[in-house]
Amino acid sequence: MSSNIQIGPPKLTRFERARITGARALQISLGAPILVDLPSRVSDPIDIALTELREGILPMTIRRTLPDGTHQDISVIDLTPQRL
Repeated sequence: MSSNIQIGPPKLTRFERARITGARALQISLGAPILVDLPSRVSDPIDIALTELREGILPMTIRRTLPDGTHQDISVIDLTPQRL
């Protein structure tokens, strides 16, 4: 985990987690490849996106912005998800 996180908490906020899950579920529903092995009974894009997030393999970036306009881009892999 990167200790270079300067803006916000060193973990995903509930809002970031919801945004990532929704964006990834949309990608999956539009035919994006699934990045994890799943049991055959799992087919819901949201469940798949949550599984990928739990595994910590999503190649996505969060941009955290301060009111003065400064920002920091943080890889989702570097953020520890809260209990999912």
